[in-house]
Amino acid sequence: MGILETRNLGIEFNGKKILDDVNIDLWEGHVHAIVGPNGAGKSTLAYTIMGLGGYRNISGDILFQGESIKDLRIDERARRGMTLGWQEPARYEGLSIEKFVTAAVEDKSHKKIREVLGKAGLNPNLYLKRAVDRTLSGGERKKIELASILALKPKLVMLDEPDSGIDVASLRNIFDAIKLLKENGSTVVLITHSLEVLNQAEHAFLMCCGKIVEQGKIEKIRKYFEKKCIPCTHENIPDLNGGA
Repeated sequence: MGILETRNLGIEFNGKKILDDVNIDLWEGHVHAIVGPNGAGKSTLAYTIMGLGGYRNISGDILFQGESIKDLRIDERARRGMTLGWQEPARYEGLSIEKFVTAAVEDKSHKKIREVLGKAGLNPNLYLKRAVDRTLSGGERKKIELASILALKPKLVMLDEPDSGIDVASLRNIFDAIKLLKENGSTVVLITHSLEVLNQAEHAFLMCCGKIVEQGKIEKIRKYFEKKCIPCTHENIPDLNGGA
């Protein structure tokens, strides 16, 4: 069963098409990946689905659980069970990690926050009372954001470059959290150009120049990482011998 579908989704900036008739269907309870080179439109697709400011003037449609959400604000989409994990999580000076993680969840108990921090790879004794500020590294903020998503248990979560700023030792925590989200019933979308992140998915879409040029099981999409591109009909067809 599909939880989210885009129908001929398009968006332009300064007269240039960034998303061009994008059609995807995300299966409920599965882990999907959207891969492609920098500038392919991957993050723009996530921002448009989430309804961020500046990404609302679209053509086509976005359906969530069978209903159009293209006219809904970001907070309305969030209340329906959608969330986005940023490539570069924000800092919130003066806001404690405890309050940040439990801001949008019903269970605000110490037991719950300690549980999700631990599953995100953070020692609750060291992080519970710290602030989400500039003293935290990018990797730490990414784990804190992931802990908040685990606490939220969204219906659909899009993670933009989930391995960005994460060291090798911490990457396993991120992957374990992705598995846990799936086990809890969330549909997960991984926005990535990393083969290691792609391998955590079950199904993937390949984007190029704002279009979906291939989709299928990850074994099929892995070819992108072997050749650096999959031939398409775009006028700027890359030289596979020279890279894309």
